[in-house]
Amino acid sequence: MSRISVRGFAVASATAVTTVGAVVGVASGSTAQPSNEAEATAGDATLLADIPAGEQAQVQTASLTQQAQTQAIAADTAAQKSAEEAARKKAAEDAIAKQKAAQAAKDKAEAEAKARAEAKKEAASRSATRDASSFSPQSSYTVAQIQAMARQMVPSGQFQCFSNIVNHESSWNYRAVNASSGAYGLFQALPASKYSSAGADWQTNPATQIKWGLNYMDSRYGSPCQAWTFWQANNWY
Repeated sequence: MSRISVRGFAVASATAVTTVGAVVGVASGSTAQPSNEAEATAGDATLLADIPAGEQAQVQTASLTQQAQTQAIAADTAAQKSAEEAARKKAAEDAIAKQKAAQAAKDKAEAEAKARAEAKKEAASRSATRDASSFSPQSSYTVAQIQAMARQMVPSGQFQCFSNIVNHESSWNYRAVNASSGAYGLFQALPASKYSSAGADWQTNPATQIKWGLNYMDSRYGSPCQAWTFWQANNWY
């Protein structure tokens, strides 16, 4: 058993084929010299031939087992490499997903903080506004006076939108009347008596009309700017 070649049956078979070819050449009278390969493998063929016939099958089995083990090792290596690549890809995807989630959370937090700041600013602006009753009544008012009153009653961030609507509705004429419908005042309320919910002096006091118009925009649309957005899309509010 100590003389068994590790190349096994494959080597012995190749040696046998080469040797047979050489013998056939001699038998046919060829003058060709035996190849170096035949000389090199002759020893291996002798080794296999020296092994008892009952043990040659064990040599062949050992050779096939070695081949199978080599193939299994190669397959395991390929599988491990594939698994490592999949793990790296998954880790990269998870990192990107976490980064996106973190950015989304940051954007949401910033948006909420901005909304709270705007709400706080709006609340502060509203608390600083004057009520219609705080203005002394006059016999008449100029456009500049009415606009000055509105600036003190409407939150600063909403005044421009408020002003845009009044410009379109009445050009700041608190006694404007629509001849065909009877709509009246700064906001062309219809019927005109709607103003009375803000004060009995609605016909002569623009501050009362401003109070009514601001309440209407806030209750129906949420703010003068939202009312202006609706007006732009529909030409009415």
